[in-house]
Amino acid sequence: MDVLMLSRLQFAAATFFHFIFVPLTLGLSVLVAIMETKYLRTGDEEYLRMTKFWGKIFIITFAIGVVTGITLEFQFGTNWARYSKYVGDIFGSLLAIEATTSFFLESTFLAIWIFGWNRISPKLHCITIWLVVLASNMSALWILIANAWMQHPVGYVIQNGRAELQDFIAVVTQPFAWQIFLHTLFGAYILAGFFVMGVSAYHLLRKQHTSFFVKSFHLGLTFALIFSLAEIVQGHIHGAEVAKIQPTKLAAMESLWETQPSAPMALFLIPDPKNEQNLMEIGKIPGALSMLAYHSPNAVVKGLKDFPPSDRPPVLLTFTAFRLMVGLGFLFVLLTVWAWLRRNKLEESPLLLKVMLFAIPLPYIALQAGWIVTEVGRQPWIVYNMMRTKDAVSPIAMSQVGFSFLAIIALYTLLGCAGFFLIIRHIKKGPEAAPAAVTE
Repeated sequence: MDVLMLSRLQFAAATFFHFIFVPLTLGLSVLVAIMETKYLRTGDEEYLRMTKFWGKIFIITFAIGVVTGITLEFQFGTNWARYSKYVGDIFGSLLAIEATTSFFLESTFLAIWIFGWNRISPKLHCITIWLVVLASNMSALWILIANAWMQHPVGYVIQNGRAELQDFIAVVTQPFAWQIFLHTLFGAYILAGFFVMGVSAYHLLRKQHTSFFVKSFHLGLTFALIFSLAEIVQGHIHGAEVAKIQPTKLAAMESLWETQPSAPMALFLIPDPKNEQNLMEIGKIPGALSMLAYHSPNAVVKGLKDFPPSDRPPVLLTFTAFRLMVGLGFLFVLLTVWAWLRRNKLEESPLLLKVMLFAIPLPYIALQAGWIVTEVGRQPWIVYNMMRTKDAVSPIAMSQVGFSFLAIIALYTLLGCAGFFLIIRHIKKGPEAAPAAVTE
């Protein structure tokens, strides 16, 4: 264990914990806005109760996401100072734009939404939550543009011993940035849909607030079905972009060792990185990888042996995470189609409800697996083909990193316990009681 590995573990732990709350915040913001819009249009008090019930969970996840995101940004100065010094002119400007525009806009209008009940008009109140949605998604966009630049650096020149911004438009418009944004956003929307369905299933199995949670389930289902299907299509497009700009990552994702035309894809295989081969390959489909990556069954796909061992990412972890992400993606389609077919008979479908309840963690696993593919698959580069991770770490003592690592674990454990306690307690409590009917 050295400073580099400890710093990587610390950043990974902080990122994984932070990303438990961020996607739910992104997805719930849209669903809560839809609920309030339905209330405004129909006058149905149940949609108002839904807005407040799911909105409280959104507020909790937003608060924890903000706190954990701040510590992540600090690490660029404490643990990755050499990285910040070398590329800070580009990477830092993107984070600064996110903080000074999207984050403050999001925080301001969320505060108005939280404290504006019965203080501003219903229409204006509804507009504020849609502004929160816009700002939340813009915040995600700027952060993911920064990450995309690390995956595919463009619009810069090397001068004065560092990377300096030359073409801001090239940075923010490169296709890879928008592919990462859409892929992450769709995943967040799938997660929110499954979360709402799972919580609704919990109450429907107990026959509590039936009408309320049937409506909630239907909204979550529609959301999850649309974006589960969209994610499959977008994932294919995103994969083709990865093949074009990060061929080593593609080879690791598929555990392809030999460069070959009409590259096959195996439905099941076991990588053996030590011997640069696969132990077992079952269900090989000739030309499938070439077709998926380059839209031609005869296209040449580079294998890992075409790259120096020092330039290859960890194959087993990248391959496993990729297969897990893809497998879960197709499972989400199957589950949402099944739920759609039974949507009008939810109370008569206990098996479906139980499956949806226990499926709540699956989109989290898929999203975390996707980020493993993105970040581990980029190694050994912190900025692809430009700066190695080992050259980016701060020149600090291992004891300092070890102390901060333990402190972050302790802090995040407390935050996690508090956050999960509040969310679970709110879920079990259920929505506020419906107003009593007025009698003459």
